Amino acid sequence: MQRLRGIGVSPGTAVGRAVLLMQSAAVLRFSVASDRVAEEVARLEQARETSRQQLREITSRVARGPVSELTYLFDAQLLMLDDATVVPRAIEIVRAERVNAEWALQRAYEALSGIFDEVEDEYLRERKGDVADVVGRLRMNLALRRERRADLFRDIGESSVLVADELTPSMAAQVDWRKIHGFASDTGSRTCHTAILARSLNVPAVVGLGQASAQVRPGSLVVIDGTAGEVLIDPPDDVARECRARSARWTDAGRLPQEAWTRPATTADGVAIRIQANVELAEDLELARRHGAEGIGLYRSEFLLSNDRSGSVTEESQYVAYRSMLEAMAPAPVTIRTFDVDEDQFATWSRESGRASGGAVVTGRSRGPLGLRGIRLSLAQREAFRVQLRALLRAARHGHLRIILPLISGVEEARETRAVLREVAAELTSLGEAPPEVPVGAMLEIPAAAMTADRLAAEVDFFSIGTNDLIQYLLAVDRTDARVSRFYEPLHPAVLRVIRSIVRAAERRGIPVSLCGEMASDPVLLPLLLGLGLTEFSMIPAGLPVARQVVAKVRLSEVRRMAARALTFGTSAEVERYLANRLQVTGFRLQGAGSLRREV
Repeated sequence: MQRLRGIGVSPGTAVGRAVLLMQSAAVLRFSVASDRVAEEVARLEQARETSRQQLREITSRVARGPVSELTYLFDAQLLMLDDATVVPRAIEIVRAERVNAEWALQRAYEALSGIFDEVEDEYLRERKGDVADVVGRLRMNLALRRERRADLFRDIGESSVLVADELTPSMAAQVDWRKIHGFASDTGSRTCHTAILARSLNVPAVVGLGQASAQVRPGSLVVIDGTAGEVLIDPPDDVARECRARSARWTDAGRLPQEAWTRPATTADGVAIRIQANVELAEDLELARRHGAEGIGLYRSEFLLSNDRSGSVTEESQYVAYRSMLEAMAPAPVTIRTFDVDEDQFATWSRESGRASGGAVVTGRSRGPLGLRGIRLSLAQREAFRVQLRALLRAARHGHLRIILPLISGVEEARETRAVLREVAAELTSLGEAPPEVPVGAMLEIPAAAMTADRLAAEVDFFSIGTNDLIQYLLAVDRTDARVSRFYEPLHPAVLRVIRSIVRAAERRGIPVSLCGEMASDPVLLPLLLGLGLTEFSMIPAGLPVARQVVAKVRLSEVRRMAARALTFGTSAEVERYLANRLQVTGFRLQGAGSLRREV
């Protein structure tokens, strides 16, 4: 038996088989049953085949372009896919250790990476980057394949504990806490987000363990004693029996009953809160329904284009996709966002599908996030936009459809889009396919739209606040750039004030407003967002149960006072310190103050 000491942040005892989450490598590590080994091997083989097809397509496009001499780079990556040290080695690890494909691939990569580090030749050392690209592509295709089947934690056993190098708020929101009975992490403090969440859910937790994730093997029996701040690895039978008895005696009176995971969300003082799901693939609908989504708050229709390999995204295929989604969720609403792509993505789809651009010249060169994209590109590529709108309006007869427009910057774009929509509706009516009235909304993710929300509210039927882009543009921060990502602060006073001003603009006009993006999936930020006046949220399907539990512990009257006070501070740090002291008022039994700073 091995005993590790850390910081007990949520009392109680949990006993279960270990599931490892390595956030630093973005890999979940768990053991698989012997009858699942062949499935994990098949996933690796399929990821390799998908990656091979993608690299061949890239090579073909590069060969036709101005830098055709660079095709050798992708030819080399194609060869790496069949190298014995990558996928074949990962398959050996799956079979020998009975672990999931993602972790086996990571192990294979780390071993190969170490070999490159020891090579003296500088040119060969630089080829490590090519290996990383290949492994990244394989990992992406493994993730897509798993997402199509289910959520990240579906294959985990019913009595498990989670051991992580770090457990971020976005990942904590995806955990099925009915299966995960406790967690331990290498990092963390008494006042970190996940510690607060653990106390709220009565989940035993120990943080600040240092190297626990490196010492625990997936499938090991682990005891998490949140009262003593200890973690026991592979305890003897008599100790395990005693701990299980202690765990059984541990009261979970603070937890919601099982049925509360899927029933409509209601605050402690009886206010109904609508919690919907964001989806990218049709397969996500099953997960959204299973977790009690009260509708689809955001369907990213551009994933129809990104998954198209044969130019098959026609009006008819779009109609079938939209109709099936509406019928599956009826009578709940489904909010479908029109294509949010840039010039490069649109040019690729147009070229592969043999479509003419039908509008402004498409160069095929990406202009970045501030280029021609979103609703601007749709209005520039009018014919492709009309095709999508026809498919949407035809499908609207089969459920409760709402259309939302991405990257709206002001009133003009909303008016122009409505004019196109009226034209398309008139065409369908003349053909005997009169569509029903469909609400049209604006995705508020540009400061210009947020600051003119009072005017924009007169032009649309609802708002959705896209916090990911809104924060990025408002604070002038590229959060993918490690040099400045620390400035990406969801609790920045400017962000909170803009959200509150949008909510007030919507309230004055009498239109609904929801919030999607990572802020909605952060369980510790939910009370503050409720206090700012939001009552509708849309998030990843796996985050719905935890959000519902958080909402049930909140009294709206109290968090409104908390939000009003939070708006008076001048820095993110001041807001965080205040929330750390006040979250106990909302039912998050936090003791003492401290930083809630969110790692990005």
